[in-house]
Amino acid sequence: MSDIIVYSGPGCPYCERAKMLLKKKGAAFQDINIRADAAKREEMLARSNGKQTIPQIFINGKHIGGCDDLYALDAAGKLDGLLAS
Repeated sequence: MSDIIVYSGPGCPYCERAKMLLKKKGAAFQDINIRADAAKREEMLARSNGKQTIPQIFINGKHIGGCDDLYALDAAGKLDGLLAS
């Protein structure tokens, strides 16, 4: 099973959409609310090379990007392989 981290915030429709896809795939993930923890926001910025939008998604330490990037991986048939590794 993959190590998945989703940096997100409450009320973010893109965050909810990304998490919905991961749940649909049966993938367990750690959901980090950056709006509740400034240190986690700084951690996200450092790990994503300064990307400020949410969600920011990491699978096995690899930066995937945001919601659209996650769905693009799925559409290309590459997401299942990442989730299985």
